[in-house]
Amino acid sequence: MYFHLQRLINPIEQDEPDPAAANALQEGLGGQFGEMRTMMQYLFQSINFRGPEAKPYKDLLQGIGTEEIGHVELIGTTIARLLDGSPRYRGDSDDPVDEPGAGGAVPLNIALSEGNIHHYLVGAQGALPVDAAGNPWSGSYVYNSGNLVLDLLYNLMLESTGRLQKCRIYEMTANKTARSTISYLIVRDQAHENAYAKALETLGVNWRTALPIPKTNADRFPEVKRLLDLGLQSTQYSFDLDDQSEAGRIFQGLSPSGDGTMLDASQQAPEGTPITIAPERREEFSPGADAELTALIAATAEMEMADMEATFGRL
Repeated sequence: MYFHLQRLINPIEQDEPDPAAANALQEGLGGQFGEMRTMMQYLFQSINFRGPEAKPYKDLLQGIGTEEIGHVELIGTTIARLLDGSPRYRGDSDDPVDEPGAGGAVPLNIALSEGNIHHYLVGAQGALPVDAAGNPWSGSYVYNSGNLVLDLLYNLMLESTGRLQKCRIYEMTANKTARSTISYLIVRDQAHENAYAKALETLGVNWRTALPIPKTNADRFPEVKRLLDLGLQSTQYSFDLDDQSEAGRIFQGLSPSGDGTMLDASQQAPEGTPITIAPERREEFSPGADAELTALIAATAEMEMADMEATFGRL
């Protein structure tokens, strides 16, 4: 079973809307080497895993796959915040949505010239399951051979390529909102590289000569260096409420990254940061909830919270 703690896995910095940066981040979400791919690949590998004696490897896959769900939430939320608002529109928030703002500007004019028009036309200023070119995410990306060594080799390549692409996205924008998330994902990709490299070592695979982890020099990015100094690249979480994960039998010892750090799998999950719901966008008719529907939503939320407290105790 999976549980959702209503906190983002990492804070998102505030900055101005930037639709072009949002579209670049779509590659890190729905591209061939993006977070949707890693989430689905590792979860399918863990679901289909065979061999009880190899449980530590299943636990490692499941823990990383569960973390990737949080990464999808984080990068999707970041894309939405980068799209949230129309920077050149200066109309009053109480104006009718069909009235021009200052200088004749219309609310969604930016959609015609910036980023991906589908972010405004289809997604109501939110993330989409597509890459930066607008191609839909495909389940054919998922690699699940059933052979442990092959899967781990492919996963190491996937994390290495994903980190490489995120370093490129970092270089494309100075927007603080985009960089805060992309920097976190760069460091966590390195942690997952370390996990799969260590797992291959325990199976006798000399991965260093066959598939060396690429040198990206990402530590020169100040946001990345701060996280590396905290040791985030050498930490892996279990996301296991029952504390039955055996992934720590693999994720231990000296880091394969060669940075002198020791691997640590003792933490269940990161602390996270509170989630705030974005304001409605009247020009998108989103959410478009009238007074009666809003009251129903509030009542339903109270009922769900009461059911949770009856089951799990006061949260």
